[in-house]
Amino acid sequence: MIILVNDYEEASSFYEKNFGFKRIYDVTTDVGQRFLQIGTDEPGSTGLWFIKADGKGQRDNVGKQTNGQPAMVIYTSSFDDLYQQIKGNGVTINVAPVNTPDYKYFHCLDLYGNEIIVVELKTT
Repeated sequence: MIILVNDYEEASSFYEKNFGFKRIYDVTTDVGQRFLQIGTDEPGSTGLWFIKADGKGQRDNVGKQTNGQPAMVIYTSSFDDLYQQIKGNGVTINVAPVNTPDYKYFHCLDLYGNEIIVVELKTT
């Protein structure tokens, strides 16, 4: 997944602080292009790549890349702890926790307004 950002460091900090993501790859080329990927330590996990918005057209799309649809789903095995952490950090919760027989979920917004669904699948 690629997310347009205004600032690499603030975007990385948000995901590190709230979801425990770590820098997987961070390099700046000789011509100044930066490539920054964050994610979890889990083998085979998918990471997020950040691209700094360049020019008015891209800056206008920061936080709106998915046209009002969720940008991603993050799965967790510690739903209640993660919800309390995110809420305690002042992250906007736009769908309060929902508990079903098979899963629980809530929706929140990242620092740019991208919607994230956090899900815990129940094990039997």
